Formats: sequence, structure tokens, C-alpha cells
Amino acid sequence: MQKLPQEFLSRMENMLGDEYPAFLASYEQGKIQGLRINTLKNDGKAVFDEFDLKAVPWCDSGYYFNGDDRPGKSVLHEGGAFYIQEPSAMAVVESMDIQMGDKVLDLCSAPGGKSSQISCKLQGSGLLVSNEIIPSRAKILSQNIERMGIRNCLVLSEAPNSLAKRLKGVFDKILVDAPCSGEGMFRKNPLAIEEWSPANVENCKKRQLDILDSAAQMLKVGGVIVYSTCTFSKQENEEVINEFLQNYSDFEVVESKYKFCCGYTLDGSKFNDQLTKANRIFPHKLDGEGHFFAVLKNNEQTNHCKYAIQSSKVDPKAIKEYKAWQNDNLNIELDANLSFGQTLYAMPLGTPRLDGLKVERAGLQLGEYKKNRFEPSHALAMALKSCEVKRVLSLTKQDAEKYLSGQALDAGGLKGWTLATYKDVSLGWCKCDGAIAKNNYPKGLRKL
Repeated sequence: MQKLPQEFLSRMENMLGDEYPAFLASYEQGKIQGLRINTLKNDGKAVFDEFDLKAVPWCDSGYYFNGDDRPGKSVLHEGGAFYIQEPSAMAVVESMDIQMGDKVLDLCSAPGGKSSQISCKLQGSGLLVSNEIIPSRAKILSQNIERMGIRNCLVLSEAPNSLAKRLKGVFDKILVDAPCSGEGMFRKNPLAIEEWSPANVENCKKRQLDILDSAAQMLKVGGVIVYSTCTFSKQENEEVINEFLQNYSDFEVVESKYKFCCGYTLDGSKFNDQLTKANRIFPHKLDGEGHFFAVLKNNEQTNHCKYAIQSSKVDPKAIKEYKAWQNDNLNIELDANLSFGQTLYAMPLGTPRLDGLKVERAGLQLGEYKKNRFEPSHALAMALKSCEVKRVLSLTKQDAEKYLSGQALDAGGLKGWTLATYKDVSLGWCKCDGAIAKNNYPKGLRKL
């Protein structure tokens, strides 16, 4: 059992009362591990065949996996067939009631687990904007968006208040998975214990209120903000929502799809009664780590939508070469409607103007136009299914592992750009000449 801060333990004892011993005992158990099937790329059958999985009750695509399994080392993980995600965290997106065609903002989205879950709800429709203020984390986010084969996502690296100035009243749903003190992750991440302090809890609260303020400005009339943390602190949870409701009288807390028991009593003299509709997941009550979330609906009558759409801007020569390549290699059409330098993108409909924004990914990266020819990107390969390409190289597990290490393979008579797959999950491109399949898996991703 980890050595937990005494001030934290005293606070939790006051909060939980008779339940405190059970809460404390939960830290003697191992961490709970889960994964979520990426329904953009597969139905999960291949994942079920490889691992011993048990359903997560609050997420149709979520599963617990056996502690002896190592799914993160599997070929299917590299192919984006699933995302390793803590089970409690899966409840947050399930509470957002995302509909096809929604414009959704994930405001604090690295490393990308919840963005990936949102994308599975959208199934390529609407628009997903995934934002991460820290550039290094935004790159990791972008890599995960690529691995999961998401086509309709814009990845930005902006401060929430800067983004709010550009995108007033735009989004149907906004997720604020706020930076927090991480108390709910103490069992999973011992480093969070070392970084914890009462001062940090208070600093987190101030930052969370600022982020929520920005989110409120970007929400449509009738839209929903889901605020979540992985901490137990009332300062960062109930107090934040309480203060937000005082500042924004047009918002109310509404019931989520799943109601998770609170396990403690609110001080009625201090908190708005609506906070009884918020949700807490405690590790001694459910198979998951600590989480809090509240669904906030905007009942305002006047919409303040204010943003400009990014216009299509591409090099005609690049488009010509891309379309020729597409006709030769794909069974579908993907509209190349934006270029940054020599890179072509299929930009999602409704994308805001990008000038002045720090853009990590402007939708689906199709490839590059260079030396009067088009060369497809790894992102495009990851976003394609077998039925959408002219040529497929179906690999055994042994050959798939060779592919991921950068080795050339037997082309089996195939010629041209070919999608390498394992159990019908796309892994990347090969350039085949009939005999040899030249490996185009990115060097930076290879498992040497």
C-alpha cells in the first residue's frame, strides 16, 4: 500500500465517515485496468480472441482485462483496434449523449482517450476539436488521433481563453476533463502522490474555473458541458460547479445516463441542491479509480455563435496528382480541401478558420505532393478499411510483427500501394512490385 498524505487521509475520513475503512482498504488492491474497442476500425472480435475481457457496465465498448495480459504490446494496439483506458474514465463521455453530426470540443484532451471515445460516437460525422495547451502533450494527442484512424478531428494547441475568443457559441457538446490534483489516481499512479499538496488543490480549483468560463462562451444555446476530474477534492469538484452556477444562472446540472452513487452527504447550506445530480466514482464502491463528473446544460435563450469557416485552399497540381492516385488505389473518395505547404488534408466540414491558431492536425492528413507525385500518409492508411482500398496484404501475426519492425515482406504478386492489415485492422502502407512489399511503416514508430 502506498503511503498517502495525512492531510488527504483526514479529509477523506471526514468526507466518508463509516465508509472510510472500506475506502482505505481499496488501496491494498491492485489497480483496475481496462481497454475500449475502437469501433471506427473494428468490431472487437479480434481483440476478444487475444485477451480475457470482462464488460465494463457503463460503457458498451469498454472492458476490463486480466492483469497478466499486456495488450499495449500487441499488434492490434499498434493498429488502433483499441485504446487502453481506465474504466471509470469511460463513464464521462457516455454521459455526454453525443449525437451524429454534433460539433464537439474536447478542451483539455491529451493524451486522447476521451477524444477517441467521442469519435466513436460521431462515426465520422460532425466535427471534433481536440485541444491541448501544452505542445509536447498535443503531439502525443495527435499521434493517438492518427493511430485510432479518426478522420473528422482538428487537433489544436491553444489556451482555452484564446480559443473562446475565436469560437463563441459554436459547439453542441464540450468536455472539460480538467487538470486536477489527481487524487483519484493515487492507486494507479504513485507519482501523483508525490506531487499532491493542499496548495496544489487550491491552484487547480482556480485554473478549473477559468477553463469552465472559457467553455461556457463556446457552447451553443441548449448545449451541454460535461465537467470531469479524477480527484476526490470537493474544492475541485462541488465548489467549482457551485461557483460556476453562481456565475452562470442559465446553466443547470442535469442527470447523466448512468447515476453513480455519491457515498457521502453534501452540506446543504454550502452547495446548490443541483449538485446531488453530480456523479462520483469511489474505488471501494465500483471497479475503477476515483472520478467526478457533472453534466451542465445551457438554457440560455440567445445564441452568440461567432466564427468563420476555413475556406478550401489547395494547389491545383497537387489535387490533380492526388485524384489520380486515389483513382488507382482507393475504392472511396476523400475530398482534399486544404494544404499546408506540400501536405494535403481532408478537412472536416465546419472547421473554423485556422489562421492564427496553433494547429497540430487539420483533419485527416492525406499525404504529400512532392516531385510532381502524390505520396500517401500513414494517417490515411490508419483511417482506411480493407474494403476501401484496391489492394490488401493480410498478414499473419509473425509477419505483422516483422512489418512493425520495418522489414520487407513477400508481396504475393501485388503491385502498387497496398494496405497492410492484421486481422482486418489496418497497420500502414506497403509499396509492392509483385515480389517484394517495401515497408512504409514510419521509422519513428518501428518496434526494433
